[in-house]
Parts: sequence; C-alpha cells; structure tokens
Amino acid sequence: MLEVWSWPTPNGHKVHIALEELGLDYKIIPVNIGAGDQFKPEFLKITPNHRIPAIRDSDGPGGKSFTLFESAAIMMYLSDKAGGKLMPKDPAARFKCIEWMMFQMGGVGPMFGQWNHFGAYAPEKVPYAIERYSNEMKRLTRVLNSRLSETNWLAGDEYSMADIITFPWIRVATQHSSRFDDRGYLDLADYPGVKRWCDAIEARPAVQRGLAVLSDAQRPGKITDEERENTFGKTQFQAR
Repeated sequence: MLEVWSWPTPNGHKVHIALEELGLDYKIIPVNIGAGDQFKPEFLKITPNHRIPAIRDSDGPGGKSFTLFESAAIMMYLSDKAGGKLMPKDPAARFKCIEWMMFQMGGVGPMFGQWNHFGAYAPEKVPYAIERYSNEMKRLTRVLNSRLSETNWLAGDEYSMADIITFPWIRVATQHSSRFDDRGYLDLADYPGVKRWCDAIEARPAVQRGLAVLSDAQRPGKITDEERENTFGKTQFQAR
C-alpha cells in the first residue's frame, strides 16, 4: 500500500491523477498546509523539505519501506512501479517526456506559483511583481502552445507523465474566482493548442477522479492570517 501525504493543490493533484491513471492502490494522508500540518514531526520523517506531496511505499525497492518527495521523482517512481506506464518506451520519446517534466518543475510550477502568490495571497499588492510573473506565466503558456500546436501531447504521440504534471497548473490558472480578482486568470482562447490539450485531459475519467481527491478540504474565500503564516510566513524558516 502506498501512503500519499498530500493536499488539493496543483502539486498534490499531479500525483493524485497519476495514481488514478496507473490504477495503483493508495491511501491519502491529508496534510493541511494552512493549519501547519507540514511541520509535524511525522511528516518531516517523510520529507525534510516540509512540502507536499510525499509518499511512503511499504513495498519499495528490495521489498523495504521507501519514502520519496518531489512530485516529478514520485511520478517517475510510480511509473516504474506500474511497469513503465505513462513514460514512453522509445528512448527519444522518453527523454522528451522527461524534458517537459523538467520544464514544468523548473518553469511552470515556480513561475505560476509566484504569479498566484502575489496576485491572490500576498498581504500587500506589489504591481511590479504581479506584472512580472503574469508576463512570465503567459510566456510559458506560449511555449506550451507552440509545442501543442505541433503534437497531440507534450512528449509527442503519447499521453504521458509530462501532460499530467503540467495540467493542474494550467487548470488552476484558468479558474475564475473572487478570491483571485487581483490575479486575473489565464484565458485559453488565446492559446488554442493548450485549450485543446487541456480539454482532452480534463475529460479523462481518471483525471476527474484525481481532481476529486481531498476536494472537500478546499476552503473558499480569502486566506486567513493564520493560513498565510503557515503557508508563506516565518514558520517555514524555523522548521527543521
């Protein structure tokens, strides 16, 4: 049985969707990041970085208990555990898949995250930061659109982990909500390749199941001061 320590964020949803697509058995252990669960000793035994997601596999390599953090590493591990599913077998396509997974980890996640933070969560609005990260978010989406105007999926002809790892960030950026009035949203009408791709992924039953994981834990409305402190404040820098 896989223990999956997670929360309904884009990084959590990546792993939830991958697990559903692969058909692996798992148990969700909620880590309420707004309440500070990520700093609890039992979670820090799984990951020293106090970030979700993380997993513990009781039947890891060599039949031993195994822990892993970082979503891309987790997804590649899950693919191996399921016999290589969702990672192309062809070496060139496999490395294209890894290439776009790294594009998400090094670009889409960090830049979309900063755009989301300064537009929706920062206590003071910093116009320069909002514009800076909004421009970078749109630039990265143009890169994706260019790729998806040439291929069906990010790795080429096959739906893969590269698509799963990127989709939740695009999805959250397109959501309309009063919570995000200062942030705005991503209009996919300007990115037809991304829109086609996004619609195709969202229609998949396994994706819908993955997005439903912990969906009842999502709290509407503005972030509270306590949630902001636990998620972005000095508590992080005092964690061991």
